[in-house]
Order: sequence, then structure tokens, then C-alpha cells
Amino acid sequence: MKSLLQRKGMIAALAAVLVVAAATAALAAGGEGHHVDSGVLLKDFLYRCLNFAITLGLLLYFVTKPLRKGLAGRREGIEKALAEAEQARQEAEARFAEYDQKLAKAAGEVDAIYAEIRREGELESKRIVAHAQEMAEKIKAEAKRSAAHEVARARAELQREAAQMAVAIAEDLLKKSFSPQDQDRLVNEYMQKVGELH
Repeated sequence: MKSLLQRKGMIAALAAVLVVAAATAALAAGGEGHHVDSGVLLKDFLYRCLNFAITLGLLLYFVTKPLRKGLAGRREGIEKALAEAEQARQEAEARFAEYDQKLAKAAGEVDAIYAEIRREGELESKRIVAHAQEMAEKIKAEAKRSAAHEVARARAELQREAAQMAVAIAEDLLKKSFSPQDQDRLVNEYMQKVGELH
């Protein structure tokens, strides 16, 4: 389609050049001031036009081919550059999407790690509190056992001391109130009872 338009444009340009050349030649022929045979003038004009057309045709033939090749190469280069730019843009968008996805995933992982650390911290805090309460209960129970033991030991000590004091007081009372006859009488009564049992 483009080459057809280019050919039509070249033909139109060639026709315009021929018209301008003919007008120039006619003006040049009319301004000479002396009469020249119109047949010779026409032959000269046609010869010049043919000469111009051949020169223009050769020029167009030899110049347009490299020009077309250069323009086609440039067009191909531009198309290639545009295709590469489009491919690079698509790759960049794909990389951006990939990095964006990785970043979102990493943010999610950071949030998950943070939540896990917080949960583990709370669990550790609960474990520490539970262990402290357990130790407090053990210490309380040990203190109660120790206090009960001390109270029992003190009670036993007090009972032993009270018994010793009672014995001492009873001895004193017996020593003061018993006479040697009372002692003999008690020994005899004891001996009789032992003898009855056998």
C-alpha cells in the first residue's frame, strides 16, 4: 500500500517538474527577440524535455533504490527498537509484579513471624507466671509443714518439760509428805499384790 502511494507521489512530482520545465522553456523561447522556426524550437524543446526526463528517471532509479533501502532499514530498525522496547516494558512489568508479589509475601511472612514471636512471648510469660505460682505454693506448703513441725516439736518439748516439772514437783511433794513408814507400807502392799498374781 505504501509503495503504491510512493509511486503515485513520484509520478505526480515528475509531472510537476515536466510542466515547470516546459513553461520555463516556453518563456525562454519567447523572450529571444528574433523569430526561430517553430518546428526547430519544438524539436529542441522536446529534445530537452526528453533529456531532462531521462536524467530525472536515471537519477530517480539510482537514488531511490538506496534511499528506499535506507528508509526501509531505518523503518525496520525503528520497528525492531519499538519491539525491543515493548518487550523490555513487558519484562519490567513482569519483574515489577514479581517483586511486588515477593514484597507482599515477605510482608506477610514478617507479620506471621511477629505474631509467632508475640504468641511465644505470651506463652513464655504464662509459663513463668505458672512456675512462679507453683513455686510460691510449694514454698507456702513447705512453710506450713515447717511451721506445723515446729509447733509439734515445741508442743512435745513443752509437754516433756511439763512432765519433768510435774515429776519434780511430785517428788518434792512426796519427799515432804511421805514418811519412811509410808514407804514401807507401800512396798509391802506392792509385794502382796505381786504375790497374789503369781
